[in-house]
Formats: sequence, C-alpha cells, structure tokens
Amino acid sequence: MKPTTSAVIITAAIAVIATIIHYSRKPALLTPSLGYPRPVAPEANPLSAEKASLGRHLFYERRLSINATTACADCHLQSRAFSDPRPFSRGATGDQTRRNAMSLTNVAYNARLTWADPRVTTLEQQVLIPLTQAHPLEMGVDLDRTGVMARFQSDTKYVERFRTAFPDESQPVHLENAVRAIASFVRTLNSFDAPYDRYQRGDKEAMSASALRGFELFRSNRLNCVHCHGGIHFRFTLGHRRSADDDSVAYHNTGLYNVGGKGNYPLSDQGVFEITRAAGDMGRFKAPTLRNVDVTAPYMHDGSLATLEDVIDHYAAGGRTIRSGINAGIGSANPYKSEQVRGFSLADSEKADVIAFLKSLTDRTFLTNPALSKPDSEDD
Repeated sequence: MKPTTSAVIITAAIAVIATIIHYSRKPALLTPSLGYPRPVAPEANPLSAEKASLGRHLFYERRLSINATTACADCHLQSRAFSDPRPFSRGATGDQTRRNAMSLTNVAYNARLTWADPRVTTLEQQVLIPLTQAHPLEMGVDLDRTGVMARFQSDTKYVERFRTAFPDESQPVHLENAVRAIASFVRTLNSFDAPYDRYQRGDKEAMSASALRGFELFRSNRLNCVHCHGGIHFRFTLGHRRSADDDSVAYHNTGLYNVGGKGNYPLSDQGVFEITRAAGDMGRFKAPTLRNVDVTAPYMHDGSLATLEDVIDHYAAGGRTIRSGINAGIGSANPYKSEQVRGFSLADSEKADVIAFLKSLTDRTFLTNPALSKPDSEDD
C-alpha cells in the first residue's frame, strides 16, 4: 500500500518505536522516549533491571505483610493507574488509612512524596512508610520483621532474585533491599502514551475537537489550572534532571474545608500543618498528577469528591461549601486558601470539553501493560 505522505510514515514509525520502548515485557528503565527528561534515582540505589524485576514481585507479594494478607498492589491497582478506588484503604489488620492512596503514575519524577510531608523526598523513604508504620498499620512488617523476612529467606526463588539484584552482598535478603527493589520497580511506572501524548507526537486524530477545546480552557487564565497542574506530568512537583522543586508550588489549600469559619481542616487530617505547625500550612496538600485522572476516582486527599464533575464544580466555586455537620463551613472563604483557587464560570458545554481533555490523559496501554502487572510464579 502506498503511503499518503512521508509525514504519515514518520508519525506511524514514531508511534511504533515509542510503544516498543515503553511497553516491552520488561519495565522501561531509562529515559522515556520523545524528549521527556530522565527521572532521578539516588546514588545509593541506582536503577537496574534486576532490582526492578525483584521489586515487581515484591509489589504484588502479600507475604510482605505481617499476616501475609496485603500487598502494595492491593491499594495500588494497575487498572486504576496504581491508585485505590476506595476513599481509604485497609491495612493487613483492618486499620483504615487516613488518606486516599495516590496514583503512582510517573511517581519517579516526584521531588516530594506523600500527600503532605515535605520531608519525604525519595521513593525509598516513601515505600518504607506503609511497610512499617504503626498508626495506622498498613502492612505491619515491623510487628515481626524477622519473621516476615524469614519467609523470603527460606524461598529459594526469592533468594536467587535477591542475589541477582544485589550481587555484591553475601546475605542480600533483608527489608532494606526489599525497599530498594520496590522503589526501583515503582520508578518504572511511567505513562506517556495517552491520546494527549500521541497528539503531541503528531497524530492529529488522537484528540477529539472537544478535548482540544478543553485543553485550551485548561490552560487559560480563566480556569488557571496549569499553575498547580502544569508541565509534562500536569503537576508542579517535579524531580528529574532538568527541574527544581519549590514547596510553595508543591502544596496548596484548595478550600476543601473551612471548619468553623476559621480556616481549619478536620482534626483527622490538616495537611502540611501537622508537620510544620505553621498556620499558613493549614490544609495544604500536594497537587497530584492529572495523568490517568479519569480512572483514579475518588479525588482529593480524603477521597471526598466522587467524580471529575464534582472536582470542576469545587474549583469553579472557589472552594467547597459544607452546610451542616461537624465540618460545616464555606471553603471559598478559607483564609489560608491558595490565591490560585479563585473560582470561575463555566458553561455546561465547556465543562464537558474540560472533562474530554482530562480523559485524553488516560494511557490505556499503561493500565494493561503486562510488564507492570502481577508476574506469573515463574516470571522474572
């Protein structure tokens, strides 16, 4: 069949090459193609295929919890862009987490991890939290760290995987290496093949007219979305070889609450304020990526907004009004609210366009990529 134009051939070739690079049977370890910058891995834990492979097994391994009932993947589902469809997750012993499990899409690029702790700056730090923290208890490894790791020390397949991943150690099967391996696997959870990406690569049929109109609205001064959700990841909390991070951009009070009319958030979760005790940090939480946002409901740190329509309505109002109950208050009047959350008017057709754009950020191949899914028992 004759090509119509050389441009069509080039576009098709780029798309095929990108798919091969990103979605081979092994996790992509190095720079995402098409000019995206490379994520940073710490010198103490350089990325390798062997460590990522071990980490993939451990990410889906329920034996890496106190009672062998809970894996990382139970709260980070691939089909949901490695997030949890429940507002709050449940730990191995039934404890409920305080916050919604954030998507792990492109998390390797984050210079700040978790919803509201500026001290957590590496994936190694972050991975350790659900494994070992006691309140709330998630995986509970520290209740019997020796016993939990003994399961892997007596498993010949896991012993070999640890030795392959950490060849310089005589006794490599220990929790610190499990953390390094899981962090390495999570660094491969990179998503750059949404319709939006294909459009940017030259496939002008990848996005609908509605999505393109929504993109223009998204980056308009009227909606001002890009101040908190800009850049290649649609969030300004970057950690790659061409970026710096700024706490004033990373965390925002969006007027989700205004308890008692004094700017407070519920005592159960007050954001960065819990770390700094600075009044201005009340209710400040990290702006998450919008990549794959259509499949990561519910939204906000506490999963209190159920749909994308709810989220847009929240920002259009400049904050949420809760009319009754212990959390009653007018969020738009929160004195600590970010000045970027100022409200806007939006016609129904325009809202539909914005949602069409947000849906164009869904990378269906990422959600089903077998290299990122639960491995077969013999799959290395």
